[in-house]
Amino acid sequence: MKFRPLHDRVVVRRIEAEEKTAGGIIIPDTAKEKPQEGEVVAAGPGARNEQGQLVALEVKAGDRILFGKWSGTEVKIDGEELLIMKESDIMGIVEVTAAKKKAA
Repeated sequence: MKFRPLHDRVVVRRIEAEEKTAGGIIIPDTAKEKPQEGEVVAAGPGARNEQGQLVALEVKAGDRILFGKWSGTEVKIDGEELLIMKESDIMGIVEVTAAKKKAA
């Protein structure tokens, strides 16, 4: 199935957090919080302003983003858990530096 969001909505895949702390302590599944970082899977065309002109979204597919803890609606598409949220629920785009990409 292919899903295309409408207006200013985006589809986000959560990026799982590390299972260990910086000190090496392993965090059990029951103590983990849902991650607030994700990757944009798809984005709508944008919203209309008061003059009726289409205002494009600032995020695009592939962007890593931060969003609020309770943002979006959880849906299951093709067995994968995704979030659908408005662009206004996104706090910012995470830019990964070249040094960090090499380490990963």
